[in-house]
Amino acid sequence: MTDHVAIIGCGFSGALQAINLVRHGGPRATLIERHEPAGKGLAFGAAHPTHLLNVRASNMSAFPDDPGHFARWLTDRGVAEAASAFVPRLTYGEYLLEQLEAAQRRSNGRLEIRYGSVRDVEHDGAVHIQMMDGSRFDADAAVLAVGNLPPHHPPRLDGAALAQHGYFGDPWDEAAYRDLQPGETIVVIGTGLTMVDVALRLQLEGFAGRIVAMSRRGLSPHVHAPSRPPETPLGERPQGEVSSLVRQIRARAREIGWRAAVDELRPMTQDMWRAATDEQRQRFLRHARPWWDVHRHRIAPDVAERLQQLRDAGILEIAGGKPIAYTPAAGGGIDVAWRRRGSDVAEHLHATRIINCTGPQGDLLRSSDPLLATLVARGTIRPDKLRLGIDVDAQARTIAADGRPNDWLLALGPMTRGACWEIVAVPDIRVQTWSVARRLSNAHWVEGEGL
Repeated sequence: MTDHVAIIGCGFSGALQAINLVRHGGPRATLIERHEPAGKGLAFGAAHPTHLLNVRASNMSAFPDDPGHFARWLTDRGVAEAASAFVPRLTYGEYLLEQLEAAQRRSNGRLEIRYGSVRDVEHDGAVHIQMMDGSRFDADAAVLAVGNLPPHHPPRLDGAALAQHGYFGDPWDEAAYRDLQPGETIVVIGTGLTMVDVALRLQLEGFAGRIVAMSRRGLSPHVHAPSRPPETPLGERPQGEVSSLVRQIRARAREIGWRAAVDELRPMTQDMWRAATDEQRQRFLRHARPWWDVHRHRIAPDVAERLQQLRDAGILEIAGGKPIAYTPAAGGGIDVAWRRRGSDVAEHLHATRIINCTGPQGDLLRSSDPLLATLVARGTIRPDKLRLGIDVDAQARTIAADGRPNDWLLALGPMTRGACWEIVAVPDIRVQTWSVARRLSNAHWVEGEGL
């Protein structure tokens, strides 16, 4: 019987796991977070006040059984037309923190928040949690809710050597936005959602130099727009390989519009991913993922307008191309040699700064996280076959190096994308945490579920 669960990480996934254990009357929980306050994580706690959610409030409830919860919370605080609003991420962080604090009050002492870093998790019938400060405690099960890993350094870029010349491997490093000069050229590696955040932050800081954002294809996120459900809903999920999704969506888009064509697949994408072979998944990642990402993960209209202003002013260029060399420049900065997409001619940029916006990565074998490195080295957990994160089964149990599932060690959130694919956004994670909390609380037997 599970009486005590240790939850490692208190961003969205970890906080919601704890909240749901309380809601289901489940086992007591110890929620472990490195930094105060718990409950917000990097996405909603370290954002700039101008950074907005990429999803309307109507789809941002923390609870799958109460989809209007967040919109009502906003309405109670005076937000007009809350359901359709794209609110600041910091506001959503306040919402999460409030839900966690309320759950802790309702728990009657069964939910504890503990600050510190976990050194190791061992199992010999009981689960032993060892903290970096030398303390330890025992539990019956543990949940890894570690969020996203930091981005890897781009190919051919020596991050350690170039850091002193203006390379920032962490796009949230405040030093990247200090002492900006009008004549600077800032190279941003990556053109996805992180690039959008960085470009808008530079705009807010009054940067009037040049920003060159580059990725292999030069694709950037599309904008949200009003979308109505199609008059003829999709009867069944598309057949064939997941790598053919883009082609099928284009065909469907001619009938109902591309936004509706993408959105109507959302309830089906996890099942499609699970049904695909490893080879089919690899083809999707190699050929279709960039187009899927920019259509699937869209930005708020206000954000798109500000981004366009930067492009119209000649400050921001979004380019398709491939960096081929990064060399420290004699007078400071970094020389970037690169080729534009479709060209064999090398161009050179003198970058006063380079900001890594390639996005979060999940390759455990390249992770410097001490806990994950220890668990991998021992064989307690293993990478999934596509190196997207932690290998888990359909019940979120981690898989050991010998292929056996760990009943005592689960994983949640973006690091389970190898098994789920669509598990980086709130609507997907809230369902996962809800389901795992029900199983840990033995609430999944209600109404015959699991029979």
